[in-house]
Amino acid sequence: MIYYLYRVLRFVVLGLDLALLTLVLYLLAWLPHAWTRRFYPRLFWFWSRVFVRALGIELHLHQHQTRRLPEPYLLIANHPSAAEDLVIPALFPVYCLAKIEVRNWLIVGRISAAAGTLYVHRESKESRRAAKQLIVDELRAGKNIGLYPEGGCKGRRLYHRFYYGVFEISMESGVPIVPVFLHYEAQEDFEWQPPYSLLHKLWHFMTSRNPRAHVHVYDAIEPTGFADREQFCEYVYGLYRQWQSQYLE
Repeated sequence: MIYYLYRVLRFVVLGLDLALLTLVLYLLAWLPHAWTRRFYPRLFWFWSRVFVRALGIELHLHQHQTRRLPEPYLLIANHPSAAEDLVIPALFPVYCLAKIEVRNWLIVGRISAAAGTLYVHRESKESRRAAKQLIVDELRAGKNIGLYPEGGCKGRRLYHRFYYGVFEISMESGVPIVPVFLHYEAQEDFEWQPPYSLLHKLWHFMTSRNPRAHVHVYDAIEPTGFADREQFCEYVYGLYRQWQSQYLE
């Protein structure tokens, strides 16, 4: 009883904190981008940490690197849950690629756009081509980019393949890939599968009795050691299969 009372009080306090910060970000998002572009992304990353904390998610960062992260880098991660859209920017200073529908979400859409989020219409070849060129340009400008090579939220188990786009971008730009593997101890609570909506899953996060999220970061992989994007993709996908066996089986 005391534990649940504590959870409720904690949610109320952190929820008010999140609501106030969200209002600040939303109002700032209406200002010209030229005025906010230098500080808004950092504020967005902080907002992501506050959001994760308000949901009660416990982040456990496992740093397996033997060397420092490069600058810039392409961060990739598996995508078992909707939580990654907050977890990744809460831990890494990256500009993420998101589906175009996010741009139209109430409040969050305007905030994400102001933060420099990149968008793609997944069903449009032209949009994917434009997004690829934009990512290359942003990397060359020194920004870190985060995306999901499964092409969306596919569940707790890896999708049967990765898309080639990120590996082609890495080889074209010369920017290394930083692989991140995520898993949740309460997989059933966090996995996003039909028929649940985003609001359903947010409720599942908040009420989970085991809200631990594990984020494993590994050494950056240079694109120079591969003959083509297919070989690069196959190698990295093989690593993720190994990590899946290690952490989920």
